[in-house]
Amino acid sequence: MTVPMTVPMTVPMTVPMTVPMTVPPSARTVRVEPCMGTVFSIDIRDPGDWTGAVADVVAWLHRVDRIFSTYRPDSDVSRLQRREIRLADADPLVAEVLDRCADLEIATGGHFSARRDGRIDPTGLVKGWAVEAASRRLRAHGAADHAVNGGGDVQLAGEPEPGRKWTVGVADPHRPGRILATVRGRDLAVATSGTAERGAHVLDPFTGRPVTHLASATVTGPDLSTVDAYATAAFVLGRSALPWVDGLPGYSALLVDLDGRQHASAAWPG
Repeated sequence: MTVPMTVPMTVPMTVPMTVPMTVPPSARTVRVEPCMGTVFSIDIRDPGDWTGAVADVVAWLHRVDRIFSTYRPDSDVSRLQRREIRLADADPLVAEVLDRCADLEIATGGHFSARRDGRIDPTGLVKGWAVEAASRRLRAHGAADHAVNGGGDVQLAGEPEPGRKWTVGVADPHRPGRILATVRGRDLAVATSGTAERGAHVLDPFTGRPVTHLASATVTGPDLSTVDAYATAAFVLGRSALPWVDGLPGYSALLVDLDGRQHASAAWPG
């Protein structure tokens, strides 16, 4: 999970933090919610009562889980995989996500794909897409300054306090608890793909084999659904991801080798 730095940082991947912490606790609304096999955090920095907005986002996340989870036999995606229903019979969100996956597969030259073992599997996009949509829901409720984190991938909106940018710590994949780099910004998304949490679980779409040539790939950009897919593609591409990311305006990347060496794209803010 990723949580703002008002608690000890013991979590991996990307960790939003604001140091020093000067926002009065009464001006914050924080919710931590287990869902999709991971933990989500919602951190609203606008003062006020956001009970309804948070409830809306939590309901949204669980709806996404019910539709897309490959671990739930009754989810729409599981039923599609078993060919019990057609795409037209599934929740319309499934077609929306699959269309987005198809666009991102083209954009990444096939290095991100929603196909796995011959089956449709959009789970590589769903979490980032759901977090980005959760952030939009918070904005619609009037919460301009917030962070939504899903299992280490984060969508940031506005600023944590007046005049201060969000700060995101990128965890060292080789040394748990150590921050490798930091990124600062407003209206920013950060995602990491790697082996630290789940081992070699990312498959190369062209070979079907686990990717083992990097420890992690972190990508920043404006929207988490794209950033999440780009991080996966960068991890699959390895060092050749850097010139590719350099050609993407508004995006940057940091790669970590198996021996701990770091390689950053030209726009990486560090």
